[in-house]
Amino acid sequence: MIKVFGHLAPDTDATCSALIWAWYLNDVQGKTAQAFVLEPPNTEAQFVLEHWGVEMPATLGDPCDADEVVIVDTNNPGELPANINEANIAEIIDHHLLAGGLVTKGPIKITIRPVAATATVMSWLIGRDLDGAPDWVKGLMLSCVLSDTLEFRSPTTTPTDRDLAERLAADLGVDIPAYAARMFAAKSDISHFSDAELLRLDSKKYNTAGKAFRVSVLETTSPAVVLARKDSLMAAMPAVAAEDGVDEVLLFIVDILNEEATLLLPNTFVSSLAKNSFDVQPTGDTVVLPGIVSRKKQIIPNLKV
Repeated sequence: MIKVFGHLAPDTDATCSALIWAWYLNDVQGKTAQAFVLEPPNTEAQFVLEHWGVEMPATLGDPCDADEVVIVDTNNPGELPANINEANIAEIIDHHLLAGGLVTKGPIKITIRPVAATATVMSWLIGRDLDGAPDWVKGLMLSCVLSDTLEFRSPTTTPTDRDLAERLAADLGVDIPAYAARMFAAKSDISHFSDAELLRLDSKKYNTAGKAFRVSVLETTSPAVVLARKDSLMAAMPAVAAEDGVDEVLLFIVDILNEEATLLLPNTFVSSLAKNSFDVQPTGDTVVLPGIVSRKKQIIPNLKV
């Protein structure tokens, strides 16, 4: 059996792309495959699966050297099980920069393209077979694109992403603004997450200039709900940083509708980093960054210690 999974702290694209590719391997290529998640996904992904009537994938334990695996929505070993290099990696499908560090047992298929969602990459690979896909596959693919592009607001959006989403929505009879609003409302429900869980919910580790960061993003249509917890979130950051082996946790609260991010400033170091990275002059414990919505294209590339 081929095990298909995405990154830790799975979002909609990581969760749903694994399901899409498992469908393709099983129903089109005639192989035996199963989708997995590495951890419980975020609330938006849970909403999407419920909406399209798809069962939540099982949680994967550590893969072993006998497992054939396909990795989706990442190629960074830091976002994968610790023993990933012991597995038999057969394929990688992704839309992020090439991180390096994965070791394979032989030649593999790698497809990485500069689009907003892994599901968009898969639409190319699936080709005409997508026309005959069940509605739930098309619905998951549409959801991935809307999630990763923030309904086309993100600078990562390409014409290919938009064209695919509009074609899928027309085929499914989905009103994009109405459906995206329901997705984002689900993502904005953080009521049952602890502060530590929120800091890890949608995050990636990043190293620069000898400093290690957990770069966390909370995309929401209700930023005030998150900001009401800023004191407890900042109080939780040192323990999360220590447990996760990083120097600092950076939390960006992305206001989807106003297309801006608020960065929490728990100490003078993060305040200085905000000044160096985004050309701002912080004066309190938060700073608003107009136009900043994408971790991949606007946050991580600009981080300067």
